[in-house]
Amino acid sequence: MIFPLRELIEYKKNMYEITAAASRRSFQLSMLLDKESKEDYDGKMVALAARQVFTEEVEFRLEAE
Repeated sequence: MIFPLRELIEYKKNMYEITAAASRRSFQLSMLLDKESKEDYDGKMVALAARQVFTEEVEFRLEAE
């Protein structure tokens, strides 16, 4: 799985928000997926997380601090 560069280039909204969402999602995936599942994705949690966020497979919102 490769990082979704096309979606990144075409993204016109707040880049900080989508980057933070992908980063947090990759952390979630690395904590939740077992070893066999991680092997299915060749250990590329950031690419998987970014794809999920860009394709809106998962929704995100940033909480106010």
